[in-house]
Amino acid sequence: MAELRSYAADFHIHSKYSGATSSQMDVETIAAQARLKGLTFVGTGDVFHPSWFRSLKEELVEVAEGTFEHRRHGTRFILTVEVEDRNRVHHLIILPSFATAESVREELAKHSQDIGSDGRPRVELSGQELAEVVVAQDCLIGPAHAFTPWTSVYKEFDSLRDCYGDRLSAVSFVELGLSADSDMADRIAELADLTFLSNSDAHSPWPEKLGREFNRLGLAEPTYAEVVKAIRREDGRRVLLNVGFDPRLGKYHVTACSRCFKQFTMEEAVRLKWRCDDCRGWIKKGVMDRVNELADYPEPRHPLHRPGYLRIAPLAEVIGLATGEDPHSPGVKAEWEKLVTSFGDEISVLVDAVPELLLEVTSPEIVEVIKAFRTGTLRVIPGGGGRYGHLEIGVGVNRRPPKPQRKLTEFGI
Repeated sequence: MAELRSYAADFHIHSKYSGATSSQMDVETIAAQARLKGLTFVGTGDVFHPSWFRSLKEELVEVAEGTFEHRRHGTRFILTVEVEDRNRVHHLIILPSFATAESVREELAKHSQDIGSDGRPRVELSGQELAEVVVAQDCLIGPAHAFTPWTSVYKEFDSLRDCYGDRLSAVSFVELGLSADSDMADRIAELADLTFLSNSDAHSPWPEKLGREFNRLGLAEPTYAEVVKAIRREDGRRVLLNVGFDPRLGKYHVTACSRCFKQFTMEEAVRLKWRCDDCRGWIKKGVMDRVNELADYPEPRHPLHRPGYLRIAPLAEVIGLATGEDPHSPGVKAEWEKLVTSFGDEISVLVDAVPELLLEVTSPEIVEVIKAFRTGTLRVIPGGGGRYGHLEIGVGVNRRPPKPQRKLTEFGI
């Protein structure tokens, strides 16, 4: 078997042509920021949008079949798109070529009113019908952010078969999303044979969003063909590691009021008929409670092929947690730049760098937070109802919980 090397990949992002997305999500900026993050591969997202499609063709060069590289920055791109079906379930599609993207777009345009105007189009097809279209043209498909309480397969259905019907065998992966990890997903028996992907769903190109969740793939070379083998677990290629948020930090981890964020048990929410007894706001069911409803096992049963899951946060947030500064402050930015310059990229700092070497560059407090992430020893105050959770660390290190986020949205979950 060919010698395998590790490559970092984030397959699910959006361009500036999707709703609630930064105007700076252009090809050039994404490619540059991906290098700083440490990503070898980035999904293009939004490949059906005509303007984005043209930008991709102009700025990328095909270096191997299905593998596109930015002319200036060298970041490699795989063609991807997120599509919403008629049941409001979101699906991630991975495509082998621009020609295939045009062909699939032409077919889906018969069932969509916004495929030419929104980077994340809606199609009036079921999950089964959508899978039939894309798999017939040699694309990969799987549910996007499978557990989020807005536009996900487990929001609308109790099983993948309920969504994909007779085309369930066409599903190649499940995207965990920021609201779940392998321990949660592997309590559900039907997921045992599927590959898990951890992607960012980034709406901004900056490192706190792009690559905030990513995959480490074991490949012989960085090409589309090898990526497909890894997702299908063929010829020894595989996902080596899923890296992402602690799901308790998600906005919808526990059941909580969407107005005042008071948290409830499922029993309390049902008794109150999903109305908060403090402010009368609507109570939103948490992802953990939804997993408990679906679970076949009280504890995760990881199949032999399942890689580990490393819980981590963007480096700027790590620095901010350690210093008590806002993650967007000049001081945090300066520290971020020093670390990334010293170790080459953000992923190397967060995941790979030896603590003793980190201490030569940055403060003991920052190193301790990085180590705490790696060992899972941080205290997590879970989020719910639309407000992110936050972290607490040892005595003597400054920290600030995040500001409340009261505006609910299905984006960036």
